[in-house]
Amino acid sequence: MTLSLRPAVADDIEAIGRLHYDSRIAAYRDFVPMAGLSALSPESLSAWWRERFAYEADTHRLTVAVDDGAAVGFSYVGPEEEFTPSTGQLYAIHLDPAAQGRGIGRALMRDALATMSGRGWRQAVLWVLDGNAHARRFYERGGWLPDGREREELMGAAPTRQLRYSRSWLGESA
Repeated sequence: MTLSLRPAVADDIEAIGRLHYDSRIAAYRDFVPMAGLSALSPESLSAWWRERFAYEADTHRLTVAVDDGAAVGFSYVGPEEEFTPSTGQLYAIHLDPAAQGRGIGRALMRDALATMSGRGWRQAVLWVLDGNAHARRFYERGGWLPDGREREELMGAAPTRQLRYSRSWLGESA
């Protein structure tokens, strides 16, 4: 494995859309109806990321994990969506399902925490699907804890319950 992390560039967006799609299907298929998961195609996710990447380039960071020349994961961080000045948000960590268990997610999390710390944020939050026990364990091992906030959002037409996790000290290794 020759893993490297780097800021994404426009040429990465197609791969990021595909990774996002594949990751969602693999991670959520046991608790989100397939109609909800397949409501967005790899192409529509690429288009969504292309727009978001361009619109939020000054305030957010999209990082891609590359292994042997292929994109195998990505993370996305930016200001917390409620714009709390001292808080950043980890909006996404997604991996190629075949790349799980190799430390890539942990590397992306460490990079995301370092990015948020470097921007002066003292606290970070993220939202995770309640039914995603694998991701919840991953974040908890990385020092994140549920903070009691919940929300419901649609994935396609399927309602999903999400839990907010937070982490106070960003300088600590994940």
